[in-house]
Amino acid sequence: MALDDLTHEFLTRPYAVYDRLRESTPVHRTVGPDGLPVWIVTRYDDVREALANPQLSLDKRNGTPGGYRGFRLPPALDANLLNMDAPDHTRIRRLVTKTFTARRIEQLREPIRHIADELLDGIATDGQTELIASYAAPLPINAICELLGVPREARRDFRVWTDALLLPDPARPDAARNAVGQLIAYVRDLLEHKRREPADDLLSALIAVRDEPGPDGTDRLSEDELTSLVFLILFVGYENTVHVIGTSVLALLRDPRLFAELRQNPVKVTAAVDEFMRYEGSALLAIRRFPIVDLTIGEVTVPAGETVMLCLAAANRDPSRFPEPDRIDLDRDAQGHVALGHGLHHCLGAHLARLELEIALTALLERFPLLALNTDEGSLRWRPSIRSRGLLALPVRY
Repeated sequence: MALDDLTHEFLTRPYAVYDRLRESTPVHRTVGPDGLPVWIVTRYDDVREALANPQLSLDKRNGTPGGYRGFRLPPALDANLLNMDAPDHTRIRRLVTKTFTARRIEQLREPIRHIADELLDGIATDGQTELIASYAAPLPINAICELLGVPREARRDFRVWTDALLLPDPARPDAARNAVGQLIAYVRDLLEHKRREPADDLLSALIAVRDEPGPDGTDRLSEDELTSLVFLILFVGYENTVHVIGTSVLALLRDPRLFAELRQNPVKVTAAVDEFMRYEGSALLAIRRFPIVDLTIGEVTVPAGETVMLCLAAANRDPSRFPEPDRIDLDRDAQGHVALGHGLHHCLGAHLARLELEIALTALLERFPLLALNTDEGSLRWRPSIRSRGLLALPVRY
C-alpha cells in the first residue's frame, strides 16, 4: 500500500485509511509520494512510546543516504528544534523556556480576544463569510506577531510568506524560494531593530538569550539558531492553529447539539479544546524520525536510518485508548492525546495553541448564535497534504 496510491483517500477519508492500517499492519512500510520508503506507525501506545524514544532521531544526518528528509531549508532556518536531538535540543529548549513561559502566554489572553473581536466586527454585518480567510488565518498570525513583537504593518507579509511555503503554487515554482528569502531578510532586519530598541516581547527576550552567554560561553543561541527559532514559532504556530480552528468550527457546524451545548455552557470550551485537538488536530504525521539502531516498534524491527512517520491522527483515534474515537465527547478526558506531541519534543507553543483555540471558539459562539455552513459538506476543499489536515475554505452564514 503506497502513500501516493492513497493520496485521494488520505485527503477525503484519512481516518478510514488509518483504521485499516492500525488494525492490519500498525507498523507499515510503504512508499511516499516522492518514491522513497517510509514506515508509518499508527497505534496509540506505539506512537506515544516512539515520540519519547531518544533512539528515534530528528537529526537528518542519522537518516539513510538518499532517504526522505522532509523540508529542505537554508541554514538560517534549518537550525531549528525539529531537526535536533540532545544535547543541542536540550540546550535551546532550556534557553527558550526561560522566556517562552506560560505566564507570558497568559498575558496575551486579552490582546488575542481583542484581535478576535476586531476580526468578527469586520464581518459581522455581511451575513456570510469565508471563515478561514476572514478569521481562522488572521487570528493566529496576529497573535504570534503580538507575542514576538512584529509591527502590525508587517503582519500581512508574514501571512503571504507562510502561505507560499504551506501551499506551493505549481504555476509559480519560484514563489516558495522567494518567500524563504524575504522571510529570512525580514527576520534579520527585525532582530537588528530589536537589538537597538528592545521591548517587552518574546523576540527581545530571545535576543537577550542570544547575546548574553552563560559563564562558560556555551549556553547561548547562535544567530542561525535564533533566526530558525523565530521561523519555527511563526510557521508551525500559524499553520497548526489555522487548521485546528477551521476543523473545530466545522465539527460544531456538523453537530448542532455540540454547538448548543458550548453556547449554553461557555465554561466548557476550555476543557473542550483538547477534545477538538484529539478529534482532528492539524498534524496528521509527526516530523520524520530516524532510528539510530535497529529498533523494534510494536512487533516490527525497523532498520537503523530508515524514515519513520508517527501517525498522530491515527493514535488519537485509537479505540483502545479513546472509546468511540470518531465521536466528540465534551466530557472526555482527552489530555493524553498526542496532537501536540509527547516527551522531549512536546510542542513548545502548546499553551499558546490551546489559548488561541479557546478564544477563537468562545468569541465566535458568542457573536454568531445562528452560525451555519453555507455550502454542502461534500464541496468543502481540504489542503492537498498527507502531512497535515486543514480546510482551504469554510463558507458560513450567520
